[in-house]
Amino acid sequence: MTDVTPGMRLMTMNVLAPQYADGPGRRAVLARELRRREPDVLALQEVTRGDVAALVDAGWHVVPHPRWSSDGVGAVLAARRPFGRTVTDPLEVTRRTANTSWCGVVAAELPLPEPLGTVLVVHHKPSWPYGYERERELQALVAARLVERVVAEHPVRHTVMLGDFDAPPQAASVRFLKGLQSLDGMSVCFEDTWSAVHPGEPGPTFSSGNPLVRQGDMPEVSDRRIDYILLRCGPHGPTLRVSSCRRVLVEPVAGVHASDHYGLVTDLTLPDHSPGRWA
Repeated sequence: MTDVTPGMRLMTMNVLAPQYADGPGRRAVLARELRRREPDVLALQEVTRGDVAALVDAGWHVVPHPRWSSDGVGAVLAARRPFGRTVTDPLEVTRRTANTSWCGVVAAELPLPEPLGTVLVVHHKPSWPYGYERERELQALVAARLVERVVAEHPVRHTVMLGDFDAPPQAASVRFLKGLQSLDGMSVCFEDTWSAVHPGEPGPTFSSGNPLVRQGDMPEVSDRRIDYILLRCGPHGPTLRVSSCRRVLVEPVAGVHASDHYGLVTDLTLPDHSPGRWA
């Protein structure tokens, strides 16, 4: 998207570590998709240091997550413009998080042209195992408290949280972030951009229909929507309009599936008038 557009395009995708299933071919498909979609903000999971170098060479400004696995796999937040103040947390909420070495959260201020202004972008990656919802709840709390602290110290107009949350919409960690329940005496509210555009549609991002899922280490998994782009609400609801939200790289490109996850792309634009006042 160009500087004159009063909005922003965000993309999140778990791109599957390149040692699996024709990594070079899959990375080439991803690179073409990024050039085609032209997101302003990018959250990628299961990347390597080589992937980071490729993003930098392509002109991206990159903030790595605080924890990486022993074999060099992690997650990054990237943008076409330089980030401002950045804070991170490793999300080490219990002893079991040692088993999920590359979870973490990054919150970075992104100065964008007026009338949009500075946006706080949060890349959230909690623990992945099926039985770790307790950890994901605690990690959602850490991420939410981090956001509230940053916004209180350096007010921004808009906040977006995105990433592979490894939990379906009905999970407590996601329900908490969407404002459907409280956790530990705290409540927040983020708009689920997929649901805003596709109410009632399941929209799985980790699907049994993807052959890389069947070939992978979760071959019997049911369809799951576990990748999200969320927009923080103020007292009067979302501060931006969700103009579009779509899954990308669902179909193979020249016979190559980009990942075992599908990507998610959301366009956010300014509303006709500011929430909290009558037009």
